[in-house]
Amino acid sequence: MDVIERWTGQYACLLQAALRLSNEQFAARLGIGVRTVAAWHADENVVPRREMQQLLDTAHEQASDAARQRFALLLAKGRASDLTPVGAQVLRVAIAVVLRGSDVLLVCRRDDDAVGITWQFPAGVIKPGGRAETTTVRETLNETGVHCAVRQHLGNRLHPVTGVLCEYFLCEYLAGEATNSDAAENIDVMWVPRNAVPRFIPVDTIFPPILAVLEEPT
Repeated sequence: MDVIERWTGQYACLLQAALRLSNEQFAARLGIGVRTVAAWHADENVVPRREMQQLLDTAHEQASDAARQRFALLLAKGRASDLTPVGAQVLRVAIAVVLRGSDVLLVCRRDDDAVGITWQFPAGVIKPGGRAETTTVRETLNETGVHCAVRQHLGNRLHPVTGVLCEYFLCEYLAGEATNSDAAENIDVMWVPRNAVPRFIPVDTIFPPILAVLEEPT
């Protein structure tokens, strides 16, 4: 059996292809978020953190003989970009810009890059056939404990860093205390003054319609 000394996004995607799993199925197999799998597809050179390395080791070791043989063949080819996992679909993510007076809700995510953490708006993967608005409200509650309501669709784009299709929604705070309800993916949750958001998220990566909202007087 091939031994991977250090998993990369490329090797993880090769394993996914060998197991013949969609992004959601692979994430469920590993017990991680779908956004992490998407990040591996977006950057084949990314090196997952140690905990992810161990999860990938286990998935590889527990794979069937046929799957390990497929992985060995794919590894020999060494081109994850030529592969499309069975059942894979265009990844769509719903992003919530939740306002409460002069504050906006942010989550601090664990990341696989050298920095280790990134601040973002609450987000969740839109399942095939699912409604983006429903995903926005549900995932915000699941991640942060905050109930919100969608007020406006701000637009969509391919994210400049991850390459996934993002749907952005302006949301109104309804109830709930902001808490980190997804400790596996996130480190912290907090309300931040609108004008302080660029201190947490690089301004050149923020969707322009969001910047316009944040600059509106309260």
